[in-house]
Amino acid sequence: MTVLVLIRRWFFRVLLLLIEPLAGVSAHALELEHHKDRLFAYPKTIEASDGGARRVIDYREMRDINGRDAVPERRAHGQYVDTGVRAAQKDLALRGRVGIVRHFAVGRTEGARVIVIYLHGKGGNRRQGVDDFTFGGNFNRIKNLVVKSGGLYLSPDFSDFSQKGAGEIAALIEHYAKASPAARIVVACGSMGGAVCWALADGKASSRHLAGLMLLGAMWHERFLKSPGFAARIPVFFGHGSRDTVFPVERQEAFFRKIRAAAPGYPVRFVRFETGTHGTPIRMTDWRETINWMLSSR
Repeated sequence: MTVLVLIRRWFFRVLLLLIEPLAGVSAHALELEHHKDRLFAYPKTIEASDGGARRVIDYREMRDINGRDAVPERRAHGQYVDTGVRAAQKDLALRGRVGIVRHFAVGRTEGARVIVIYLHGKGGNRRQGVDDFTFGGNFNRIKNLVVKSGGLYLSPDFSDFSQKGAGEIAALIEHYAKASPAARIVVACGSMGGAVCWALADGKASSRHLAGLMLLGAMWHERFLKSPGFAARIPVFFGHGSRDTVFPVERQEAFFRKIRAAAPGYPVRFVRFETGTHGTPIRMTDWRETINWMLSSR
């Protein structure tokens, strides 16, 4: 065996040792870290259909609000919350062509692996999405999940639920996408905030940044089926309470089925919280399960 052959073998062994850890980091980057998974796991599944894409979850107010909150709907029990994440939280203002977009940023504002944005509904503001104790501690959980994963969580103010508000959020996304060009971006919209989610999917520029849309007690949008977001097969998650009196669950489920019929195999899921009301999906949606599914779908 010549010296040249030995050198080549040594070189390739060293190369493999260098590549293997990097491959592990790459795979790891596509999944959120763990944080209180057992406490925030879905209760029992009552029914599953559509190959598991649609699930009906056993939601009970006495257990999932009264049993989870020290003060019902106001303050979760301590075991559901880890406030150490506040050290990574900043109240910022983005100034640009669309004006000032005030927002909370939690985590890495540059070089983030994943970016999750929460858009509030009517009557809400940027503080809702960073409140550690309301909604059973679920916002505290997403903050911790994202920070542990080397990501960024954003909760912004915006002017309205039409084009102006959508333009502000599109500018926010553009800004942070430039600061973290490798980041996968998921936008979650509560209630009327869903109108902004759909507007982002409608836009050619904004939709190219999206790795997923989460509609939490939000509305349907028939034009989505002709949007750039639909053409790009952006994963869509619907979380909805069966007793939602603002947006009837039957209409949202019908839209879910319309997406599946229009594009077989489209990455779309529907979780129905049986007996849940309008705000239930914000409290009960499993952020980690949903976002990891989205990240693995594209």
